[in-house]
Amino acid sequence: MGSRFPSHQLSNGLYVSGRPEQPKERAPTMSSVAMPYTGGDIKKSGELGKMFDIPVDGSKSRKSGPITGAPSRTGSFGGAASHSGPIMPNAAARAAYTTSGAMSSGGTGSASLKKSNSGPLNKHGEPVKKLSGPQSGGVTPSGRQNSGPIPPVLPTTGLITSGPISSGPLNSSGAPRKVSGPLESMGSKKIPGSAIIHNQAVTVLSQDDDFSFRKTFPKLILWSLILLFLMGFIAGGFILAAVHNAILLIVVVVLFGAVTSLFIWNTCFGRKAIMAYIARSPDAELRNAKNGQFVKISGVVTCGNVPLESSFQRIPRCVYTSTSLYEYRGWDSKAANPTHRRFSWGLRSLERRAVDFYISDFQSGLRALVKTGYGARVTPYVDDSLVIDVNPGTEELSPEFIKWLGERNLSSDDRKMRMKEGYIKEGSTVSVMGVVQRNENVLMIVPPPEPITSGCQWTKCIFPASLEGIVLRCEDTSKNDVIPV
Repeated sequence: MGSRFPSHQLSNGLYVSGRPEQPKERAPTMSSVAMPYTGGDIKKSGELGKMFDIPVDGSKSRKSGPITGAPSRTGSFGGAASHSGPIMPNAAARAAYTTSGAMSSGGTGSASLKKSNSGPLNKHGEPVKKLSGPQSGGVTPSGRQNSGPIPPVLPTTGLITSGPISSGPLNSSGAPRKVSGPLESMGSKKIPGSAIIHNQAVTVLSQDDDFSFRKTFPKLILWSLILLFLMGFIAGGFILAAVHNAILLIVVVVLFGAVTSLFIWNTCFGRKAIMAYIARSPDAELRNAKNGQFVKISGVVTCGNVPLESSFQRIPRCVYTSTSLYEYRGWDSKAANPTHRRFSWGLRSLERRAVDFYISDFQSGLRALVKTGYGARVTPYVDDSLVIDVNPGTEELSPEFIKWLGERNLSSDDRKMRMKEGYIKEGSTVSVMGVVQRNENVLMIVPPPEPITSGCQWTKCIFPASLEGIVLRCEDTSKNDVIPV
């Protein structure tokens, strides 16, 4: 070049101003081994594999540092051509690692250009040709860099991570994409209050928890009476046929009629007799009650942590709810349940629940926790607040009743139906019979370990009945004034 400024030609054919730099001794450069990508294989984990005496596969790792194949070069801008590959997030696999460091060429200048080559270098120090686009198979060949979107399907790496396994749409980096907005309902129509049924704090009661004289009467005595009367009828019939004397047969028939009448009487009026027994029992004071003593407490109800709501009337803040639907079966109509007899009312649906609640004693003013939730044994004697008789053949059904039937998939055909609903809401006055349990500063009423008998009421011809669990007695709350709490 014909110029008064000195210039020289680089190895790549480019002419630059200035004189060529004299080679000088480079200072020793520290080198480090890049941490290999293990992919879950302990043989590729470097020092970790040596700790367990496992041979390390280090053939694919390269040293990171300056390349010593060319002399260093200085200038006003540093004069370094940096070859550094970008770190790709969520890459599928890496068989080789890029080499980062300073590569310089000889010569100096005040305004030297910096050339930035991104990607790995081959053994001659030249950039490796890049391939754009995702590679099939999910594995990148050795010494080759890919650019472009990574497929969201990632292979198993063997790494143990915390958190749930995410599923759904992914973004460009392979991470789960956040979606805002209402969720679509995938299930069927939800019954109101269905979440309460599966709550462990709620005790779901069945028809077996009702009073039944046949269940309380001892089976041994019942079968003994049946066998005794059967033998009496056989003996009376034999004497009548042989001697023509009917006295024994008449006596057996009279005794059988009397016993049968007592059974019918107790079946019909046994429940009322139990409620009369609860009403006659004296109230105890919680202040003087001993631990483990069976007592009767009367007071005002306060809801616990899980209040209930009645099924049909939607009465809030309840501690006990009961909604039952009965159907009358004629001669040719369908049965409401497998044990439903003709010309009688049969239970078709029952929703009865109870939860823990607090009671404030009228005698001492103390407050106790009544443990009727969490599957406890409860015997309720609660009056019904609502009784509805429905005859679809003569009157039209109300929209609320039709909606209630539809939510429970119950048909509204031409059969006569009767709905009963009772509840104990917050502020009601109840009587509770149970065992006192003191736990530090907490006073509780818990179910007794064994059933309690009510005793024989001879004046009313009532046989003894057993009371299991906590006994709840509450009169019709719609007739009484509720005490605000």
